[in-house]
Amino acid sequence: MVKSLPERYLGAEPGFDATYHLRLGDVGHTWEIRLREKVATVRRGITRRRPDVTIGTDSETWLQLREGALSGVEAFSRRRLYARGDLDLAVGFEGRFARPGGRPPLLRLHDIRLPGRTVRTLTMGDGPNDVLLLHGLGATKSSFFETAAALSPHHRVHAIDFPGFGWSSKPAWAPYSARWFAETVVQVMDQLGIERAHLVGNSMGGRVAVEVGLRRPERVRALGLLCPAVAFIKRAWHPLVRLLRPEVGLVPHRYPRRAVASQLWSMFFDSDALDPAVADIVVDEFQRIYGSAGARFAFLCAARNIYLDAPWGKSGFYARLADLEAPALFVWGSHDRLIPAGFKRHVAEWLPTAEQVVLDGCGHVPQIEHPEETSGLLRDFFGRIDARDERRPVPRRARLAA
Repeated sequence: MVKSLPERYLGAEPGFDATYHLRLGDVGHTWEIRLREKVATVRRGITRRRPDVTIGTDSETWLQLREGALSGVEAFSRRRLYARGDLDLAVGFEGRFARPGGRPPLLRLHDIRLPGRTVRTLTMGDGPNDVLLLHGLGATKSSFFETAAALSPHHRVHAIDFPGFGWSSKPAWAPYSARWFAETVVQVMDQLGIERAHLVGNSMGGRVAVEVGLRRPERVRALGLLCPAVAFIKRAWHPLVRLLRPEVGLVPHRYPRRAVASQLWSMFFDSDALDPAVADIVVDEFQRIYGSAGARFAFLCAARNIYLDAPWGKSGFYARLADLEAPALFVWGSHDRLIPAGFKRHVAEWLPTAEQVVLDGCGHVPQIEHPEETSGLLRDFFGRIDARDERRPVPRRARLAA
């Protein structure tokens, strides 16, 4: 089951060296798999070499993964596989091996190089239309694994780490504003050869998706906005936040594990919606990433920009929202403490054409707390938009932009 890996190995970038422990619990065996630039080695049992990643599953799931009948992200979302250690190395493992018969892997991680920054991207699926998944503040593309697995049978899905977050580069000069992130998304689309795409964004990612729609409407098919970070109405802390500088993140410090876990759980209404084992992975991932001064600076800078986003006035968020052309679906959580569902009345006033849904018993991350319902809403919405687009010609502005 495992010994064929070396002959199917596709290789890695120069200098790559990672050790994996693969545990098949139902048969009681562990293999050590070491991947370097051109060579993969497999041995039964383990050595004293500390693994970068431990992957655990059962023999039936492993065979499905080996045959390409199931992707690792799908297995993870169905709780048929667990991983500890560097989560991106774990996700990227599958993409480093051809499937039997020389078929390409079901998913791949790749770095998209842009001027001054690199964007880590997960791509899976081979449908006719593209979907980009944009994570929230402090999160990574892993917050969209279940959504990616659900949408990939009918779309080509790309989940990205924004610069400053996850495994993307963290430039110290970047403004980490909605406009800058939106420019990054469009440049990623350019590099991937995507003319138009559906955008799905949670929280900060939703705000960025709206910005792409406002600035580059010809690149957007539709927007799925999950508890998007719309402009705050009550701004009592505005003067203080304006004075605070994100450069304090450059001072060495660590976020206490208990505080990180508490903040994570506070984003959910139903604590049973998040598997404690997955929560441990998320907390580990957060602490590993934010051990970097660049990541702390990006987090604080982006958070400050979100809070200072002006709601009113000619250039305010809501007046601009009225100019949004792309079809938009807003999904709110009934018990979201960060972006309350009450914001939907402002959206209804300024963008009455938008579809809006409030998920009962849901917090700030509906794609995790209500994954099936959220994915179903997105599939149905995008399906209707795609069917409509097939019946009408591409707008003249989009033809000229192409």
